[in-house]
Amino acid sequence: MLSKQKIFTLGLQHVLAMYAGAVIVPLIVGGALKLNSTQMAYLIAADLFTCGLATLLQIMGTKYFGSRLPVILGCTFTAVGPIIAISLTNNLATAYGAIIISGLFVVLAAPLYGKLLKFFPTIVTGSVVTIIGLSLIPVAMNNVAGGQGSPDFGQPRNLLLALITLLVILAVNRLATGFLRSISVLVGLVVGTAIGYGMGIVHFSTVGEASWISIAQPFYFGWPEFSLTAIFTMIIVNIVSMVESTGVYFAVGRATEQKVEQKQIVNGLRSEGLAIMLGGVFNAFPYTAFSQNVGLISLTRVKTRNVIFAAGGIMVVLGLLPKLAALTTVVPNAVLGGAMIVMFGSVAASGISILSEVDLRKDGNLLIAACSIAVGLGSATLPAMFDQLPEFAKMLLQNGIVSGSLTAIVLNIFLSRTSEKDMSAANRPEGPLSVSPDSNAS
Repeated sequence: MLSKQKIFTLGLQHVLAMYAGAVIVPLIVGGALKLNSTQMAYLIAADLFTCGLATLLQIMGTKYFGSRLPVILGCTFTAVGPIIAISLTNNLATAYGAIIISGLFVVLAAPLYGKLLKFFPTIVTGSVVTIIGLSLIPVAMNNVAGGQGSPDFGQPRNLLLALITLLVILAVNRLATGFLRSISVLVGLVVGTAIGYGMGIVHFSTVGEASWISIAQPFYFGWPEFSLTAIFTMIIVNIVSMVESTGVYFAVGRATEQKVEQKQIVNGLRSEGLAIMLGGVFNAFPYTAFSQNVGLISLTRVKTRNVIFAAGGIMVVLGLLPKLAALTTVVPNAVLGGAMIVMFGSVAASGISILSEVDLRKDGNLLIAACSIAVGLGSATLPAMFDQLPEFAKMLLQNGIVSGSLTAIVLNIFLSRTSEKDMSAANRPEGPLSVSPDSNAS
């Protein structure tokens, strides 16, 4: 039985693991829309506050809402481009109106989507989980080098800091026991940040500038406005997120050694739809299940929902206290990258473990796994290859998890039907005109 202090510490570890992915979206959107410093501060605070609420909705669970799986919700990166485009064409209020309606769509469409889960057999699930892990590895490597676009990208000190962080995590995980072993990633982040401070990489100026209190206000950027084009665009974004979240649910089920039922996924998606509506009301973002934290569950072997509940509570508090939120931003990108190598690699290894349960010699399973993983990884590492396609196609195909998942599902349907036809042909009794191989024998 974990004490409250240990649960809080493990929850904080989850928050630090996903924090960079959570705040990068408001930073990009706010920068593109040229929001002032006050508006940017609100956007980040509202995002963290709603992230926490969304996670609590997911983990608590009721009859119709919440998967009750240890899943953390964060803002989906898929929505960044559409939100910027809608806001520049119309205004932010139109973007948030579209987010609210698209969230309602997810709530209503979740039961129908649940009926499609029969298209996720083990070969598809294993391929999708593998794709989730592999598609995140380039993100880890970008952070290892210092963060894409940073002036010191690829500097030896970044590589060294990431390596030290990785070695500390591995050493604690292998040599320590009990609770210390379960917080190996947090230990690595703390040690890496301390060394980064000694190198002169860590600065606390943003902490001093941040305000103490920020209260999320409904419709901060104005009352929502509605446009059919904007609504349709955000619905497509959230359909993409539904597919992505399904893969994360299966990955979490694998990490926690439990079978994920259709009802859990439907309830989880309903909860995500409600969270998306909250994001629209508080002028934050659409939310989806974060794959960053799946590897952490595998690594720490701590599967209790109380830890994720604590993580949700911590995010709510960070959203209300920007100075504390700013304190978590001092962790260098290279340190996060070192930790991500272990976490994202664990997800990929989990997917490979699922695939090991499937006979890859039968029913085209090898083709399903090979093609879906190749397409998913290719889309994740080179999304620019789809830049000339229409926006709808770009939205689907530039997300490696979605493109790989769709490839696995389509190939599974096609190859399964083909193999069924082959089997029925092989088992069909010979007709009166059929000639046996020995019919010419005298």
